[in-house]
Amino acid sequence: MEKNYVKTFNSPHGEKVLEHLRAITIGRFLGPNATEAELRSLEAQRALVHQIERMLARGKQGSATNKEN
Repeated sequence: MEKNYVKTFNSPHGEKVLEHLRAITIGRFLGPNATEAELRSLEAQRALVHQIERMLARGKQGSATNKEN
């Protein structure tokens, strides 16, 4: 599965999409009046972006390992 993430996001277009996802989730801050539902929703979105980043990193690491063998 990790290889699919590399194929999807390891291109100029994929990197741009991931940059946008980071900006609208990880780079987004809610004000002090945010509801619990808003906070939970944003945290879930951030978790998804982090999962994509982890899978991409694992795929790249696996690709490097496979090239050495």
